[in-house]
Amino acid sequence: MGKFFAGMFLSFLVILLAHIIFLIINAYLWVTEGLESLSQQRDFVETIYFSLVLKWLILADIIWVLLALGSALKRKKYKTGPQYYLSYKPIKDPIIAVIIPTFNEANNVEKVVKDYIMQSNVKYVFVIDNNSTDKTPDIAEKCGAIVIRKKINKGLADSCVMGFNEVLKTDANIVVLTECDGTYNGYDITKMIPYLDNCDMVVGTRIIQVLTEKGNQNGMFNTWGNFFIGKLVQLKYFSLLHMGVTSFTDVGCSHRCIRREGLEKMIEQIRKDHQNKTDRDGWMFLPYLNLRSIDSELKTVEVPITFNKRSGASKSGSDKKSKGLKLGLRIIWLILIS
Repeated sequence: MGKFFAGMFLSFLVILLAHIIFLIINAYLWVTEGLESLSQQRDFVETIYFSLVLKWLILADIIWVLLALGSALKRKKYKTGPQYYLSYKPIKDPIIAVIIPTFNEANNVEKVVKDYIMQSNVKYVFVIDNNSTDKTPDIAEKCGAIVIRKKINKGLADSCVMGFNEVLKTDANIVVLTECDGTYNGYDITKMIPYLDNCDMVVGTRIIQVLTEKGNQNGMFNTWGNFFIGKLVQLKYFSLLHMGVTSFTDVGCSHRCIRREGLEKMIEQIRKDHQNKTDRDGWMFLPYLNLRSIDSELKTVEVPITFNKRSGASKSGSDKKSKGLKLGLRIIWLILIS
């Protein structure tokens, strides 16, 4: 499916680009030759209408639309088995473990750790420290967190996988993943976790303006980029019957809650992909985790969460448009080929 989807997406871009170039060229010719053609009683519009290039473009359009319709009809019942519909599996005695990857967050870590420790049913707070050069791990320990000190900074993905491994050694039945830059609020897990009675993973979305603090790092570029990529994921898992098993608007959100059995179902493949150093490392890990949950036949839903202005500098550099664009293109490629 990955190759076909990638082919359809890339061919759409090529056809769209060809149409744009055709329109630009003919617009230029109209400006330069349009008046002259009128004076010489030549029909410029008719010349375009009988253009050989236009005929090939129309043929390409027809072929692409027929392939798209055929694919949609073939996927009418894609992922519509009983396991993809409503189920109710309440977590009667929730035991929550929170994973907080950190790197040089001495100014934020105390507030963040204490914020999550005070939430109901939180038993463990794991701080996975990426060899910070400041007092981040020491402060986290004093606040009551279980600190895992890495000797080498191997990035976000490595910290998340290490955190998952540590949580699975405990009796926790709910895993919460968050960040240490102060952008997320611990109280949001109280509205995310109830959804786990009906699904396996709950992912936050930060695009609701009234739930975000003014001046946060998600500007127009990041917001619309995340939305576009989220809909690309939805299109990949599209079914004609219900428009697909999931709906994403923010693929870059790291704040999420996962049922233990859901994590256990996909952890081996996560470990394997991480060990093989595939293009799912670093900040690619977050959209990868969304894709992995769907491919593992887990139910994943997205809910609005609050979002604060970041405290300190961005570790990913996604606030810079050049790096954000590069990361976005890598994520799109991951979606196409996975």
